Amino acid sequence: MSRTTIVVFTRLPRAGEAKTRMIPVLGAEGAARLQEPMTRHIVGRVWSHAAATGGRLVVAATGCTPREMRSWLGPVEVVPQGDGDLGDRLSRVIEGEFRRGAGKVIVVGADCPRLHEGHLVEAEEALEQSDLVFGPAQDGGYYLVGLNRPLRSLFENIAWGTGDVLTQSLAAASLMGIVPVKIETLSDVDEPEDLDAGLSALEEGRSVSVIIPALNESENLKRLLPLLLQESPGEIIVVDGGSDDDTVSVAESLGAQVIRAERGRASQMNVGAHAAVGEFLLFLHADTTPPEGWALLVAETLIRPGVPSGAFSFALSEPVRGKRIMESLVALRCRVFGTPYGDQGLFVRRRLFLALGGFPEWPILEDVEIVKQLGKLGKVVVTEEKALTSARRWRTKGVLRTFLAHQAILVGYTLGLKREMFTKLREP
Repeated sequence: MSRTTIVVFTRLPRAGEAKTRMIPVLGAEGAARLQEPMTRHIVGRVWSHAAATGGRLVVAATGCTPREMRSWLGPVEVVPQGDGDLGDRLSRVIEGEFRRGAGKVIVVGADCPRLHEGHLVEAEEALEQSDLVFGPAQDGGYYLVGLNRPLRSLFENIAWGTGDVLTQSLAAASLMGIVPVKIETLSDVDEPEDLDAGLSALEEGRSVSVIIPALNESENLKRLLPLLLQESPGEIIVVDGGSDDDTVSVAESLGAQVIRAERGRASQMNVGAHAAVGEFLLFLHADTTPPEGWALLVAETLIRPGVPSGAFSFALSEPVRGKRIMESLVALRCRVFGTPYGDQGLFVRRRLFLALGGFPEWPILEDVEIVKQLGKLGKVVVTEEKALTSARRWRTKGVLRTFLAHQAILVGYTLGLKREMFTKLREP
């Protein structure tokens, strides 16, 4: 596929200017508060797709300067919509993106929280068959339009804001001799009657699936699962690698979904990721406890464009000699090299993770490699909040020896040595 630019049309969530048709029900401030998560939701999903496919995300803003939009959304590329009706603004932005070298241009609004990366993939594929694709909205408009070339007349003489927008647009396409492709019909959130469905879609779009690879972890699961359930995650998936204790029965009794898989932490986590349905994935070791409020923290971190992944800060859960020094050294490593390990709890957008092919199914370093790949797409964030990790492995070999073994493994990996040369350094 040629390089695709995906443009999100939106505005700042200012009271009295955003979601104005919701003001009679929500008030001006409430309508603006609705605009904020909807825009972040769509921009995050579009960024994720663009990052995975080599495309570009552009935010087309109105009613504000590009600097104001970036100060709100973060490091995104912003262009002004300009003056005129919606058709004038669509034409102007689309033509501008083609002049800048786009092979395809897809425009979406920020009013359709059911839009996800799969729709963007479908739209790009449709543009291999036709010069025009629409994502129809149930109200008679469209939430997505994609083009292979500028089509100014497509946006002229359209009764914007009515239920005839798509019909008139299809007629305009017919006059140009174009047969558009239509993808799935979705609902916009424009009117008060759309509110419940829209809020439900936003909640689903912030859901977190917790994936725990397990092998004889029944005791840890008895402690961990009740703590996780307090945050009401979308789902908890325990992927068992052939335990001979009561790991499976404990996990099932405590409400987790259990999947059996071939032994191997990377392969177990990949199986869990393919079974998950949440927007975000949290890969968690059974002996690691995430911080209070972890579900909201994961969602708030990953919803930002430019952030493909994150992890919690590292802390040992039990007293052990050299504990503070060890925690400080790990924090330094994360700050300087941006390389959190799996025992800190790695989290990532599900569709982006799958697009990258998941964890490499190596016996060690699967976490380091996926973080390396994710780091090429943006910033891997390490939160200030700490995950508590069991000190059992550190006690076995000692803090210093364990830390040095970790660094030897990392150095060997960085130098490109064969993994077999330093696998035996891994802690049991």
